[in-house]
Amino acid sequence: MTLQDSPGLPAPAPSPPRPGAEPPQRLTLATAVVALGGLLFGFDTGVISGALLFLKEDFGLTSFQEGTVISALLLGAAAGALGSGRPADRFGRRRVLIAVALTFTIGLVAAVAAHDFATMVAARLVLGLAVGGASTVVPLYLAEIAPPRLRGRLVTANQVLLTVGILVSYLVNLAYSGSGNWRAMFAVGLIPSVLMLVGTFCIPESPEWLRRRSGRDRAGGPAARNAGSLPLGDTAVRRALVIGVTLAAVQQFGGINSIIYYAPSIMSRAGLPATNSIQYSVFIGVVNVAMTVVAIPLIDRAGRRPLLLFSLAGMALSLATLGVTMSFPSGPSTNMIALLAMVTYVGSFAVGLGPVFWILAAELFPPGARARGAALCALVNWAANFVVGQLFLPVADAVGVSWVFWFFAAVASGALVFVVRKVPETKNRSLADIQLELRA
Repeated sequence: MTLQDSPGLPAPAPSPPRPGAEPPQRLTLATAVVALGGLLFGFDTGVISGALLFLKEDFGLTSFQEGTVISALLLGAAAGALGSGRPADRFGRRRVLIAVALTFTIGLVAAVAAHDFATMVAARLVLGLAVGGASTVVPLYLAEIAPPRLRGRLVTANQVLLTVGILVSYLVNLAYSGSGNWRAMFAVGLIPSVLMLVGTFCIPESPEWLRRRSGRDRAGGPAARNAGSLPLGDTAVRRALVIGVTLAAVQQFGGINSIIYYAPSIMSRAGLPATNSIQYSVFIGVVNVAMTVVAIPLIDRAGRRPLLLFSLAGMALSLATLGVTMSFPSGPSTNMIALLAMVTYVGSFAVGLGPVFWILAAELFPPGARARGAALCALVNWAANFVVGQLFLPVADAVGVSWVFWFFAAVASGALVFVVRKVPETKNRSLADIQLELRA
């Protein structure tokens, strides 16, 4: 990345370091520390699936209260995503990351110490604020410290740790399922949260944010004025917003979380013993991690668009296959096809749409609107997650699960056309060059 990325910045004056100008060791440290936010994002999202089996007995929860404990994190995440953009522009990415790490720690301590339904919901809301903030600011920070040739890989590192966090939560649930110690399940998350809290005090501020603040100060305007606004009159901002919000909705209305939640039932239909849903979740978690790791070298080699097209095509085909097989009576051949389609779906999502959405949300917006734009995309993602999570089972009961899968397949197919027509390729390009194309 060059000084051309910040038009109008006086060349002769000293400027903050360019993205990618940090020594490799410091860049690696910053990536490792900040990507812990992705791990905590995944861990706190997944750990409740096992903890709730024992939590509901200790607190005597009703079905409605169980749903509230789960959805509290989603609502908190939507608020955290929306509320993190302006502070990230006004106070800097690093300070917000410190606050996110502290919020993770407070939320986990509160969950471990919860003594009734109300205190657990409060703890989950706090964790949701941290998850929402991490989903916005972590990929944003990684995109801004990385040189163009490594930007996709660094942001994908966050997605890898997100999937690792989900897998770790399943393994932790499995380890403590014998004793039913749900407090210990939450307590394990304190290890990465404390490491992130300490590490964020040692990382540099985003050079992109420093350069933009420096430019405003030299121009004579207050650094915080209009920080993080979304100038919708700007063609690049409007186009970035359409792309980001659409992909955010497609990620959820394409059915990923519903498929993962429904995996044990599909595996049971495939003739596998349905005695331990946590073990089935571990299997899906392994597939999710493996295919996200596969995406790392491809993000900056094959490019964002090819991965999105491959991913959405695989998702649509897999979902259509699931819709067909789930409409027939259970049998050895149809059950095995359904199992294969489910694994293919998860792999297709993980290699493309899963990581690429978060990369594009951090790349497409201009510097002055990047944090707010990424926050709005994350907000839509979490709101869609909440809607799908709440409606999947009732709709499946009302119209049949095969129709739900066909709906998901239609969403993926429509998104495939959208990507062909609207989404630009951003690999190996400076953030300024991306803005020029969006305005063209």
